[in-house]
Amino acid sequence: MPNRLKILTETDLRQVVHLDLDAVDCIERAFTALARGSVVMPPILSMAIEEFNGEVDVKTAYVQGFDSFAIKMSPGFFDNPKQGLPSTTGLMVLFSVRTGFVKAVLLDNGYLTDVRTAAAGAVAAKLLSRPNSKRVCIVGSGQQSRLQLEALCLVRPIRSAKLWARNPEKAALASSELSEKLEMPVAAADDLESAVATADIVVTTTPSTSPLIMSSWLRPGQHITAMGSDQAHKNELDPKCFLTADPYVPDRRSQTENLGELHHALLAGTADPNGSYPELGEIAAGMRKGRGSDESITICDLTGTGVQDTAIANFASARAQQSEVGLTIKS
Repeated sequence: MPNRLKILTETDLRQVVHLDLDAVDCIERAFTALARGSVVMPPILSMAIEEFNGEVDVKTAYVQGFDSFAIKMSPGFFDNPKQGLPSTTGLMVLFSVRTGFVKAVLLDNGYLTDVRTAAAGAVAAKLLSRPNSKRVCIVGSGQQSRLQLEALCLVRPIRSAKLWARNPEKAALASSELSEKLEMPVAAADDLESAVATADIVVTTTPSTSPLIMSSWLRPGQHITAMGSDQAHKNELDPKCFLTADPYVPDRRSQTENLGELHHALLAGTADPNGSYPELGEIAAGMRKGRGSDESITICDLTGTGVQDTAIANFASARAQQSEVGLTIKS
């Protein structure tokens, strides 16, 4: 009996998957499943291509109750913008959990990764920031910086934002576009320290290899989501930030010890290697406590997990089937 294979392009996927509360809920449920032990998720396969400032990550996870699991191949080449190209691309492949046959190829060019990453930022803010958080500081001017602010607006009553980037022209352009799209004030910040000082929520979205946010800048009540450090050499937060965190929350501790901000804090001696850090899914599942008080400084370290990819790929496949988009072939 021939296998039926669905081909979904980025155009198809953009028709059926959007950064909305359904996508946020999808990712929150994925983190909850991870915390409850109903997920098999191997370590990330990562390869650096230093000659061209590139890297490739392969992520996957099996989630009990899902009909399919995804394997995602995600290149990131950070000199691409100089050529007018996006930094990230890639695709996901869905396999049947019963037979191992390929069910769908999602040629998303990184779109689903963008959505699930932004949704994870929304989950972090929903669980860890103060409910009345209104002011945001976004660090970075790329696609994810825009999506992170849009995602925050889904879960918190955001009224204004400041955006800082190393390139002032890019910061100004991103700020202008976000102001128009979100219909609220978004200003390009000249000074990052001042932008952080006035924010309720700070989100870092860069491939920086040295700290951008200093511990001395943080103030009581803030929440920080760091989502750029997905390789061992990347680092956006001053390791001393860990001395103020209550709590520090990784998406997956075994990853952040090797790839995320925790990796650098452990090397600097500002994080306890035996510390009991609640994972984001444990807080979502009600298994661990999140923010201690309105005065607490909370930090979430997002390195990107395979369970998010399997969750968003299944979500996208179901939406595509309902909408009858994509090309079906016999293989």
